[in-house]
Amino acid sequence: MEEMIRLDHVGMRFNLSKEKVDSVKEYVIKLLKRDLHFDEFWALKDINLSIQKGDRVGILGLNGAGKSTLMKIIAGVFRPTEGTVTKKGVIAPMIELGAGFDKQYTGAENIFLYGAVLGHTRAFMQEKFDEIVAFSELKEFIDVPLKNYSSGMRARLGFSIATIVEPDILILDEVLSVGDAKFRKKSEKKIMDMMDKGITVLFVSHNLDQVKRICNKAMILEKGCMKCYGDIEDVVPVYKEMIG
Repeated sequence: MEEMIRLDHVGMRFNLSKEKVDSVKEYVIKLLKRDLHFDEFWALKDINLSIQKGDRVGILGLNGAGKSTLMKIIAGVFRPTEGTVTKKGVIAPMIELGAGFDKQYTGAENIFLYGAVLGHTRAFMQEKFDEIVAFSELKEFIDVPLKNYSSGMRARLGFSIATIVEPDILILDEVLSVGDAKFRKKSEKKIMDMMDKGITVLFVSHNLDQVKRICNKAMILEKGCMKCYGDIEDVVPVYKEMIG
């Protein structure tokens, strides 16, 4: 099997400031005087993982376990403090859908803006524009500024843009809970269609039934460490025991 993602001894450390700083000026003064004190927090520690082409991996863990941090490292949003990440092919990260949107701009303008954030050319977005609008079901709102959109409408637009490419690796962080029940069903079908083409998927969700339906493998993160990784039917009972 072809290896698509490999993590070797990956760790991610954040420095949490101990004291309250009220302004940038105060922060800079304290920094220059070496008066800033930090607590070290390891969000991830010594993660070793190999994901093969076509694997659909569910990432399980309680809040604060490090799931989103792991996804951001694999997507390239964060650079790990230690260890190495090796990836192959085109990655479509669906993390914090619509994080690149500008609320002052219209839906149509944000399609091009978000497309640029995801690394697509204007010509490519122009070619895909009608398809994105049709899937999002926002045609009558597409020239309305995003500040007038509900959070569900913004998520629908973000999902429609993010899934326009045909990636080799798809990263889904809680995104199948966007919009209403009808749109959720439609978005899950679109993901399933993409999976049928043999792409590799990393899927974070608190919905265990959804993970079992979509994934063939799973891993459990606990306080930043990998508790177990393997076939879905072996990992789910361990997670059920954890959550009681």
